[in-house]
Amino acid sequence: MMSISLCMIVRNEEDSLGRCLDSVKDIVDEIVVVDTGSTDRTKEIASSFGAVIYDFQWIDDFGAARNYCFQQATCSFILWLDADDVIEAGDRHRLKELKQKEDFPYDSVTMKYHLTFDEEGNPLFSLRRNRLVRRSCGFRWHGPVHEYLAVSGRVYHSDVAVTHRKERRHTDRNLNIYLKRLEKGEKFSPRDQYYFANELRDNSRLEEAIAAYELFLEGGRGWVEDEINACLKLANCYERLNKRDKQMAALLRTLTYDKPRAEFCYEMGCCFVEQERFEQAIYWFLQAVQAERPHDMMGFSDLATSTWLPHLQLTVCYDRIGNRAKALEHHERAKSFNSKHPSILYNERYFYGDNPSMSVIPI
Repeated sequence: MMSISLCMIVRNEEDSLGRCLDSVKDIVDEIVVVDTGSTDRTKEIASSFGAVIYDFQWIDDFGAARNYCFQQATCSFILWLDADDVIEAGDRHRLKELKQKEDFPYDSVTMKYHLTFDEEGNPLFSLRRNRLVRRSCGFRWHGPVHEYLAVSGRVYHSDVAVTHRKERRHTDRNLNIYLKRLEKGEKFSPRDQYYFANELRDNSRLEEAIAAYELFLEGGRGWVEDEINACLKLANCYERLNKRDKQMAALLRTLTYDKPRAEFCYEMGCCFVEQERFEQAIYWFLQAVQAERPHDMMGFSDLATSTWLPHLQLTVCYDRIGNRAKALEHHERAKSFNSKHPSILYNERYFYGDNPSMSVIPI
């Protein structure tokens, strides 16, 4: 049976660290915490769970901190988490079963990473990450920010998930790390260029983000999932700048990489809703519902754009063209996926309430 070292890097995580450690304390055999400069109760909380604590001078390099943390582990496998991650009850059970497997021949175990949720707590946006790795393989982290763990050998895609319960607001910390690297004359890898563009977008530096996404896409050396995402995010930048033609062109660009994805179809539908071209919007929202999910196990999965979101928009579109029966049909479909969303609750009152002045509303 494998033994597991939990490895974490932390700084001022007193609000979330205890919740994270409590969710895995009965599974892991060792907790290694590397602190990069906490001034709150983070170390005290880690110590209460029996963690071995090390200090690491912060040098604007997450990869270096994680590699140092991995070097302190002593068990046969290493599990890594961030302080605002948790492993929920069902996934704890699955991880315990995985740990008890004998003669486990794999070098890395991927787990789903749930990032966003509906009103009932069901995951909507997920991706996979290499979460549990064999220590003897010496796998290393790469990159100062948005770092990744490079693995090789035999990989097992598990049914265990890690749930992200973000507490903190977005900051410009990562963007500033990238900007400092640029000032030093560093040439970004395709992956860094993509994440740099994301940071510019997330900090509302939209024109700069557009230029950064274009540079990434023109390079033609990125992971296809990142290239598709870059097109979608480029479209979002143009939408926020009210450049609708360029928004649609950026969306269509995703078709140069793969078959139509649900995310593309949904956004195309929204473009036509904005123009009040409801028949065209209906076509694209129906395509979103029917679109195939990507086959790459490590790719992202945005379930909302193929389930309740297009059905909610179809409710609106059919209502606008006077087809109440179809509008009600898609309202019921949307409700079956996300019954507590405010727009769906409002539409429920529209269809079944007694206020004739109401009308259906989109997201």
